[in-house]
Amino acid sequence: MPIEYRPFRRNGADPEAKPWLGIEIENPHSGKSVRCEGLIDTGATECCFPEHFAMMLGHDLLAGEKIDLGTAGGVTDAYMHTTIIRIPGFSTNQCKISFVKGLKTPLLGVKSFLSNFILTINYPRKVFSLKLPSSPGVQ
Repeated sequence: MPIEYRPFRRNGADPEAKPWLGIEIENPHSGKSVRCEGLIDTGATECCFPEHFAMMLGHDLLAGEKIDLGTAGGVTDAYMHTTIIRIPGFSTNQCKISFVKGLKTPLLGVKSFLSNFILTINYPRKVFSLKLPSSPGVQ
């Protein structure tokens, strides 16, 4: 499963290369899933997705657990729904992630995703690696 030395990439109109990761998210209740690119964001406590992902997955956005989510732009409404996040060789258990009005980029935060891994980010080389703690050779 290890993802080693994956290069940073540009995504959309942002000219800056960043650590993007191809993922699949699934609503375990409907079985609907979506493949997308998520930005690895160590500053995000929660995994956050734009609100339209909730509809694509078969969630009723407003029926989710409403939380006030602190962002760089201030506090905004978010709705938590049960979801599974997958990458090749790894799948989270069912976890709650936030669907956020006005958010444009899927963010892979610490609580439900990044906390499962040993994450190495090499900014000068613009590469990142994800490894499970039990991976061979991990100290």
